[in-house]
Amino acid sequence: MESLSRASIANPGTLSPTSSSASYFLFPRRFRLSNGFSSSSAFGNLRRIVSRGRVRAEIEKPNAPVIDFSDPEWRIKYQKDFELRFNIPHITDVFPDAKPIPSTFCLRMRTPVSEDFAGGYPSDEEWHGYINNNDRVLLKTINFASPNSAGAVCIDPDCTWVEQWVHRAGPREKIYFKPEEVKAAIVTCGGLCPGLNDVIRQVVITLEIYGVKSIVGIPFGYRGFSNSDLSEMPLSRKVVQNIHLSGGSLLGVSRGGPSVSDIVDRMQEKGINMIFVLGGNGTHAGANAIHEECRKRKLKVAVVGVPKTIDNDILLMDKTFGFDTAVEEAQRAINSAYIEAHSAYHGVGIVKLMGRHSGFIAMHASLASGQIDICLIPEVPFQLHGPHGVLTHLKYLIETKGSAVVCVAEGAGQNLLQKTNATDASGNMVLGDIGVHIQQETKKYFREIGVHADVKYIDPTYMIRACRANASDGILCAVLGQNAVHGAFAGYSGITVGICNTHYVYFPIPEVIAYPRPVDPNSRMWHRCLTSTGQPDFI
Repeated sequence: MESLSRASIANPGTLSPTSSSASYFLFPRRFRLSNGFSSSSAFGNLRRIVSRGRVRAEIEKPNAPVIDFSDPEWRIKYQKDFELRFNIPHITDVFPDAKPIPSTFCLRMRTPVSEDFAGGYPSDEEWHGYINNNDRVLLKTINFASPNSAGAVCIDPDCTWVEQWVHRAGPREKIYFKPEEVKAAIVTCGGLCPGLNDVIRQVVITLEIYGVKSIVGIPFGYRGFSNSDLSEMPLSRKVVQNIHLSGGSLLGVSRGGPSVSDIVDRMQEKGINMIFVLGGNGTHAGANAIHEECRKRKLKVAVVGVPKTIDNDILLMDKTFGFDTAVEEAQRAINSAYIEAHSAYHGVGIVKLMGRHSGFIAMHASLASGQIDICLIPEVPFQLHGPHGVLTHLKYLIETKGSAVVCVAEGAGQNLLQKTNATDASGNMVLGDIGVHIQQETKKYFREIGVHADVKYIDPTYMIRACRANASDGILCAVLGQNAVHGAFAGYSGITVGICNTHYVYFPIPEVIAYPRPVDPNSRMWHRCLTSTGQPDFI
């Protein structure tokens, strides 16, 4: 039976540079370029390469069809392929005869839906708060003039501008579910993240505004579908009213779970026809598998994801909820490390932050604090020893400044550690502790060269994960939760909701979970971080 711990999803694009300038190009998943550029496979095939002192990344995918850029129609073909890939699944794909009804969501009409409206739902046709199904949001907003521009994301070697549009999120004037027939379920999977309760709360509140009376929470992730000892939790506005004031998840979280077939069996038994899944890449892969299984069985079920990853590593989105809170809370750890280092004779403070594959938290926290001398992330290789290593630079900082502070992402420098070959319940590789390794190597290095160093190490991971969402994340969670419900009632399934260029959009799940979104080492944000830290290349 298939497992929800991991799912194989085709990659929608690639990051591939053309030169040592480390410019990145985004290509469609089914195309291989006739000039030698290639589209990518999974993130696991990402190769980090050092060339002429610059870091670049490649992802390769063999046996893909060829695009001929000399074909004057290539842009049209590319756009058609893009539109096909980003077309979001709808109930009418399986039930072409499904009839929409006027939306029960109207903020001018606040009368609760009841038996009084058995013959039809009240609707204010003059309310202009609905989203047209043809509304689109531009995916990319910068027209790069050259592939050598910092952070350039190009389709072809000439950086030709091609408009790419995605579906705008929000309430529709017509809906495909009658509220009194809906039984909605919410499930939170993976690890904890600030904002989970905020999203749960807004999903419940918005469902009730539509008129849904049957709302349940599935306890402890996908596991709650198979464990007979775990009962579903009835949810209402009264139950969730103040849960956003606390961190964690009202429903609990866990990794892994039963097979897709078993989950859909349980959904059928319980009469669930709307499910909102809060989680990261692995959880979304499971949600997409549930969506496909429901379509296969011809079940009228809406499966909608809300991307939850504190690492901010979901493709195509500006940010995911919990990230801003993590960056803000990380400031406390960084400031503590700075005070410890600054107050000691030859003090060195080391802070390890979250980021298995992507260094967004470490990069943004370092830039925000202004107290970091060295920032190490998974996307940029480094050496500890040698004339250009991190330890040599730490010695220079001790000699010139008297102290130093290092911020390292948990996934950085894994090549320096012995592999564990172990995986967690979600199928993620168990990482070695790079923070402890740097701490030990730093102490050893200074001891060997006869220089005193007072090294302090701080790992605030679980303190950050358990925090209540800050104001910025609170707003993001509220809008994501609301739009998830709007998408489900509009008849969409197999989608996730996110923020793109400051606007809220719907994406088909496979396009955002192909691989974790990495930091571009040639991006302006990484350059800004380097400007702040003043660190050299450690290679």
